[in-house]
Amino acid sequence: MIRSRFCRICGIKVTGEEKECPQCHSELPSIVIYDPVKEANLAFIFGLLSILLSFIPFAGIVFSALAISRSNKNSLKTINKKAKTGRTLAFIGLPLSIIGTVYVIMLLTVGNIPLWAETTYTKFIKWLSGIPADFENNFITDSRYTYILKGLGITFEVTIFAALLGIVLGVIVALIRSSYATLKDELNSKFGKWLLKVLNGISGFYLTVIRGTPIVVQLLIAYFVIFISSNNKVLVAILAFGINSGAYVAEIIRSGIVSVDKGQFEAGRSLGFSYVRTMAFIIIPQAFKTVLPALANEFIVLIKETSVSGYIGLQELTKGGDIIRSRTYSAFMPLIAVAIIYLIIVMFFSKLVSILERRLKNSER
Repeated sequence: MIRSRFCRICGIKVTGEEKECPQCHSELPSIVIYDPVKEANLAFIFGLLSILLSFIPFAGIVFSALAISRSNKNSLKTINKKAKTGRTLAFIGLPLSIIGTVYVIMLLTVGNIPLWAETTYTKFIKWLSGIPADFENNFITDSRYTYILKGLGITFEVTIFAALLGIVLGVIVALIRSSYATLKDELNSKFGKWLLKVLNGISGFYLTVIRGTPIVVQLLIAYFVIFISSNNKVLVAILAFGINSGAYVAEIIRSGIVSVDKGQFEAGRSLGFSYVRTMAFIIIPQAFKTVLPALANEFIVLIKETSVSGYIGLQELTKGGDIIRSRTYSAFMPLIAVAIIYLIIVMFFSKLVSILERRLKNSER
């Protein structure tokens, strides 16, 4: 609860429950109470009402204005998200309310509305009334929702195993490239130098090719060229996406290794650790802590990239929605459902990433 008043005489702001102004000792007005939680709740309620009452002339506009004003008044971070949600709803309800208000005004003043407006309104009402039947036809009839559920399971399966494969490949490539930059002048063995140089060249070629070609092309090459004799589409997709992700993970981890202070490496060597033990027990843990949010974001990107698996006939989430579309000849409902599911998944993992970043910052303090 925030309590604030202004003195009528000198105009200074006074917080608390004092009866007199501390500067001029004049009597203060009655306490004015500003409750941020209440303001945030009102902003959310007004924003919701602006959408629900958008068909009533001027009602939605009024509630939109109230929601925006209440949300702008709120400034506390702890409950500001609800206020922002109310403002977002208000910005959605405002144009709907304006359209409804203009429609009613035209109907009352002109007596009849333009043909294009009447046609548009009729189509919209017809589409709106057909949503329940469309939903039943797309998801309930013949249990077509199972295409979405099965596709969602395959999407997670491909994403998780491809992410694990990408992390393994990324760590190996990052260690090779960082080791080459560190040890190329320290190694005494000619064979060791030659082997490290060859591995670094292979890693560089791998990064150049994978990062320079589209994932769809890589997936098609993997299925129709490299693994042409395999019928396991899930395995092919995991390998294709894992190899692709490994190239980006390698650069993420290498940047984390480079960001670790050189004094850490020198301290490990001075304690008698070998190069491998220094990297394993000192450098890599610090690098992982630095790049963990970036790796989580790469996982989110990988989830969305798996939507192209339908090119090889794999029934993942997007392909499941497309199968429903081919059965019902209705594209809106299944594809919107797929988009909403992807959006919910990405928002969920993005929230986890933000929590992770906040905890890492707190641990650094």
